[in-house]
Amino acid sequence: MRSPKIIFTYLAIFGIAFLVFFSCDSKEKQEAEHSGDILVDEEELSRNRAQIDAALAQNELWYSHWSSEVGMFEASHFELTMTDSIDPMEMPEKNPILKGDPLYPYQFPHPEGNGTMDIYSSKVEAHESIDSPYLNPDAEVIWYRQDGMKERLLFMGPSGMFEDGMWLNESEFLVLGYFQGISGYRPMTWLINVETHVLKQFQLAKESESYVPQSYINSKIKPLDLV
Repeated sequence: MRSPKIIFTYLAIFGIAFLVFFSCDSKEKQEAEHSGDILVDEEELSRNRAQIDAALAQNELWYSHWSSEVGMFEASHFELTMTDSIDPMEMPEKNPILKGDPLYPYQFPHPEGNGTMDIYSSKVEAHESIDSPYLNPDAEVIWYRQDGMKERLLFMGPSGMFEDGMWLNESEFLVLGYFQGISGYRPMTWLINVETHVLKQFQLAKESESYVPQSYINSKIKPLDLV
């Protein structure tokens, strides 16, 4: 029969091992919950960079605009900084940007006819009742679906801007813009999957110390003269 001392030693060792395991497991769960990240394999990352390369080639205006600010760059210079799920905040609302609105030509119709993506109406104030168009502090990426529902997919405060975008296919939309950090202005891309509601954020390794926030929008949306 084992002595009480030996039994106590076994119990102590088992208790310490259990606490260490529980502590590590809890830490890993907390880190996963805190980051909200969804793992992306290298093959998928290569596919995303190819999508960014195609977007840069097709959107020469945005690429040349930022190349003049930070120098030449390509998709390989973008780093994946976040992968997260999106709460689309779905609600009934039809697209208020109709023909005749200054922003109507600058929306992004879904390739299969499922509504329109809008990245400008929250940011750019340009209706008939104001003398001079101006920029609001905040911006949103909004999908006005064909069924009359609105999905708010992405939000940006005054520290950055959604400047352009494009549908890559019927389920993926790419947003081009920038974010202002402590050391400067950094070009960004956001890849949104409207079916899985997964968001991937990429940032360029280069940045500019100074930048005029309305400079790209003024060159993109010709009828406007933003202040």
